[in-house]
Amino acid sequence: MNDQLNPADGELAYDLDRAHVFHSWSAQGALKPLVIAGGLGCEVWEYDGTRYLDFSSQLVNTNIGHQHPAVIDAIKRQADVLTTIAPATANLARGEAAKRILGLAGPQFGKVFFTNGGADANENAIRMARLTTGRDKVLSTYRSYHGNTGAAIVATGDWRRVPNEFSRGHAHFFGPFEYRSDFWSDSPEQETERALRHLERVIQSEGASSIAAILLETVPGTAGVLVPPPGYLEGVRALCDEYGIVLIFDEVMCGFGRTGEWFAWQGFGVTPDLITFAKGVNSGYVPIGGVVISESIANAFEDQVFPGGLTYSGHPLAAASIVGALDAMKSEGIVENAAMIGRDHLGPGLAELAAKHPLIGEVRGLGVFWALDLVDDPDSRQPVSAGLMAELKTALVTRGLLPFMADNRIHVVPPCIVTPDEVARALAIYDEALTEVEARL
Repeated sequence: MNDQLNPADGELAYDLDRAHVFHSWSAQGALKPLVIAGGLGCEVWEYDGTRYLDFSSQLVNTNIGHQHPAVIDAIKRQADVLTTIAPATANLARGEAAKRILGLAGPQFGKVFFTNGGADANENAIRMARLTTGRDKVLSTYRSYHGNTGAAIVATGDWRRVPNEFSRGHAHFFGPFEYRSDFWSDSPEQETERALRHLERVIQSEGASSIAAILLETVPGTAGVLVPPPGYLEGVRALCDEYGIVLIFDEVMCGFGRTGEWFAWQGFGVTPDLITFAKGVNSGYVPIGGVVISESIANAFEDQVFPGGLTYSGHPLAAASIVGALDAMKSEGIVENAAMIGRDHLGPGLAELAAKHPLIGEVRGLGVFWALDLVDDPDSRQPVSAGLMAELKTALVTRGLLPFMADNRIHVVPPCIVTPDEVARALAIYDEALTEVEARL
């Protein structure tokens, strides 16, 4: 494929981008984007043939890898039959996609509402919770990202919320994070106990009868791959039951194989009332997301009109891509591969890196969902500077690895199809880049 590439096309693509494309979350003048010509599996490449091992999964969404033939074939077959149809109609691809998702979620869930992506999945889950409880307020954590639309961005806890606080009825709390504990804990058990006590006090102080939902990323992703300590999610479930609050698990990033489970919550044995999804359900080949709805909440709208919808809800090409992706993930054991990679290769390999490099303060993760928390000093746990992170990114990219960087962290998030050999290549590159940067300190 690389012998068909024309570097002039890469120059044209770059020039067109800089002249006409407005990029997200960026000051536009300083941008110098990579120009990607193609991809396959866990690799992407530029028009000059430069190849990169993609350990970002783009935005942690290409769980099945780039250009998987089963997904492409499913889209092509659907395109030959029907490219688009209004959501008020019934469509075979849409129904098959919903059936497969519900089969993975379990019998307690009854319907799927399809959206265009993860942000509007969270929007509509919030709407469902408000309508079924008759309450307004939504609680979410400060270390979170839920999307860039009205309610979703205000539910988000990180800095991106602050310039966008136009939606009503949101309050935030601190979730557990033992490495940087807000609760002065000295064990996972104490972190769970104190975080749950804090949450209950927030519920009581905000007024339990005013709270429609608690919205949590099952494993917060952009905030740092924060695996919840034992008992925490069970405790949140119990608080929701006690106070009549809908529990929404945002699985947009952590779902569909990322943690080595079909849904991350299945690894913790805690069932939510609503699940939001996108990204890994079809690896982003066509934009789609949705809400998996419990039987009780779905039944509430049997006679009551649900006041929400989107022109492209359950778009046939996107639905077909879900069918193709989930069928391939099942038949090829891709979720099992993600669990094995995390257990046998990524987890141990990253731990070895941490033992070697003082910049790595903590390694945490599951499956193919990991983070290296980088610090100036292991004792103070002071995060490294943005300048050092930029140096590290350059060192990784020049060695042929496409990283996912956030704040003071390297998120190690390859596709679920990644092989042991590819993990070994990536670990060697991380090692070399860290060694180079540490030598200059």
